[in-house]
Formats: sequence, structure tokens, C-alpha cells
Amino acid sequence: MDLTQGTKEEKIGRAKKMMLWFGIISLVMSFAGWTSAFVVSSSRPDWLKDFQLPNAFLISTAVIILSSITFILAKKTLKAGNHKATLLWLLTTLVLGIVFIYNQFLGFQQIIDLGYNFTGPTSNVTMSYIYLIAIVHILHVIVGLICLLVVIYNQFKQKYSASHMLGFELAATFWHFIDILWVYLFLFLYFVR
Repeated sequence: MDLTQGTKEEKIGRAKKMMLWFGIISLVMSFAGWTSAFVVSSSRPDWLKDFQLPNAFLISTAVIILSSITFILAKKTLKAGNHKATLLWLLTTLVLGIVFIYNQFLGFQQIIDLGYNFTGPTSNVTMSYIYLIAIVHILHVIVGLICLLVVIYNQFKQKYSASHMLGFELAATFWHFIDILWVYLFLFLYFVR
């Protein structure tokens, strides 16, 4: 396909999608670096081999998977022209995103209750990696929530339709990416010791 062909709107759409994918690829590389460092550091003598991820992280994983499903349902209802249902699914996705972050902080509290802080005399390199990876991911979820708020506002103003949904699709792609990224991170932290 020739990227120089098409209407101005099509070219802008392709450019925005390409920029989003460049951003996603850079995030994948960043998290690959952190998880690689985690693996390399696991050979340290002070590495915790028997830690258990807090249950709140498991709950947040289920919540974020559910949020991807609700975003898919929002897109499906938008394509069907049901604006009220689309808005409802988008709001549900927003609430689930907030619940995800809440559960992440519950997980941090559970780690602190075990006696491990991010830094200081009660810190541990293993838990510091977990804090770092989860906090950076939370920051990206917050960016996703901001994108979602923009989409909700635009949907409320009925700016999207089945034939005009570029912003919606960009936000959905980013949301699904951060969801898949957390599932990978959770499985990585759960199985890699």
C-alpha cells in the first residue's frame, strides 16, 4: 500500500496510527529492558526467591482484562450506532481502570505490610524492581485514562460514528496495549524468580 495515496484525512489517520505504534514499540523496549534487568539481578545473593505477588495484583489483572472487554463492547456498540450504550461501556472501562490502579496500590500496601519498602533499610532489590515496574505501568494506565476521558467527552458530544472513529481507535489500541502489557508483567513477575 502506498502511504502517500488517499485523502488528507486518510493520510493523517495513517500518520497518527504510525506514531502510536512507534510509541508502543518504544514502551515495549523499555519494559523489555526492565524485565531483562530483573532476570539478570535474580542471580544476586540478596534476591528473594520465595516471594509471592500480593493477591491484589491478581485481582487487578482480572479487572484490566475485563476493561479491555468493555472497550471492545464500546467499539461494537459505536459501530452499531448505539451512542448511549457506547458511552455506558466507555464509562465502565474508565471505572475499571480506576479500580485497577486502586488494586495496584493495595498490592503495594500488602508488600509494605510484609516489611518491604521501595527504598531505605527495609527495601529489597527484588521488591524495588516490582515497585518500579508496577509504578511505571500505572503511569501509563493514567495516560490511558486521560485518553479515555477525551474519548468519553467526544462520545458525549457525539463526535464519533461508525465511519469516523480515529480517536476512538487510537485510544482503544493504547488501552489494549497497556492491558496486554500488564498481563505479561504479571505473568513475568509471578513465574520468574
